[in-house]
Amino acid sequence: MTDAERDALLVLRAQLGDRAALGELVGHWHLPVWRYVRAMLGDRARADDVSQEVWARALRALPRLRQPDRFAPWLLTIARRTVQINFRQPYDEGPLPEPVATDETTGVLDRTQISEGLVGLPPREREVLILFYLHDLALDDCADILGIPPGTVKSRLNRARRLLRDQLTEKGYTA
Repeated sequence: MTDAERDALLVLRAQLGDRAALGELVGHWHLPVWRYVRAMLGDRARADDVSQEVWARALRALPRLRQPDRFAPWLLTIARRTVQINFRQPYDEGPLPEPVATDETTGVLDRTQISEGLVGLPPREREVLILFYLHDLALDDCADILGIPPGTVKSRLNRARRLLRDQLTEKGYTA
């Protein structure tokens, strides 16, 4: 069973009043939603507050979700809109944890270094990278969430990868 199929089943069960299914759905998606919000806002405290609001909105709207197999894009669209609605400048570039050195033996950057590079990107490019790579969403799902055509997602991804590489190179990271 795929993740989307599992989510769809949990959504259907939750819509029928199964609290355990709802708890499992929230348990599985709480951290991904928080990470998305945190990456967009750059502030842990604000991410906590906005994530709670995302869940409040999602739980109110869950009974009306007509395509349970599209739960992930639906939920991340709610997260995106909640970030935009609640903050006039939703993409605060607050401080991130101090970066650690690149692992010289493998040349692999760790999550902190990638986060540091992401925070320096324009919001549109940051968002498309987060959705596509960190949330492992398909181009069509990213397009649905962002409200743009798939071709635009591809061009933003291309630009975002180039900008991220430039950001990380400028900070002295090489991979």
